[in-house]
Amino acid sequence: MKILVKLLGIGLLVSFALGCNQNKPQNLAELETAIQAKFASVEGDYALAFLLLGDEEKEILINEHKEFHAASTMKTPVMIELYQQAYDGKVNLDDSILVKNSFYSIVDSSEYEMDLNEDSGERMYQYIGEKLPVRELMYDMIVYSSNLATNILIELVDAKKVTQTMRQLGAEDIQVLRGVEDIKAFEQGLSNTTTAMDLLKIYEGLAKERVVSQVASKDMIEILKQQHFKDVIPAKLPKDVEVAHKTGWITGVRHDSGIVYLPEGQKYVLVILSKNIQDDKAALKMMTEVSRMIYEFVSKSSKK
Repeated sequence: MKILVKLLGIGLLVSFALGCNQNKPQNLAELETAIQAKFASVEGDYALAFLLLGDEEKEILINEHKEFHAASTMKTPVMIELYQQAYDGKVNLDDSILVKNSFYSIVDSSEYEMDLNEDSGERMYQYIGEKLPVRELMYDMIVYSSNLATNILIELVDAKKVTQTMRQLGAEDIQVLRGVEDIKAFEQGLSNTTTAMDLLKIYEGLAKERVVSQVASKDMIEILKQQHFKDVIPAKLPKDVEVAHKTGWITGVRHDSGIVYLPEGQKYVLVILSKNIQDDKAALKMMTEVSRMIYEFVSKSSKK
């Protein structure tokens, strides 16, 4: 009897293992269905854009045109505009600029300051009143998501020009209207917005080294690869997988967007956006699982 029970137990484990393997998406349609199920499992609104570079037929788009508060994902367009103006001779990235904490609302030009306690890039505040190279502020804006650096740089390049450059890249809906913490603008519904499709186009351009110039695209990718915040797309990926990306978050919102580089040589663009989140931890866990599912699908495809 004991031997029979033991054999039955082993059989159940084998069946369970085989079932788990069968549950893994075997094709693009199954992967999309599995992602949709993940999104439905956690309260909130989600969007996703996935594109396998070099095999553009492998693409998944879910709510790709739905509008989301951009949060800090708009910092990548600001970086692109800096490189564009440097390419055009309007800005020198090695010139120094004053680090200040005084900005003006787009609503009525009233003055406001940034709150250190609301800024993940706190390092920059120790330099207020001093000058730093534009390049250094840009690095902090992307890698440490410094809001202070972002506002200084938006003032330098002009938010309207950032949006114009995004249109030239094929991003039709993204809007960069203002810097961060402009409360009067926020209260009037004047916020930076994006879509998963627009971020997909921006990162696809970078990955194909078509943004500003080949050299500029490579420079920007290297900065994005140094991203300090890795709690979404890279969180459950192997250590040898590189991700050039920019996160974004505010209350009820979690985003990540970028390019994933596999050691086998394949690369893909992935954008995951969210809003109206009620349980941040649950949403974050689910989004990391979606990222892992896509990685496993691409990795498996590369070995066929």
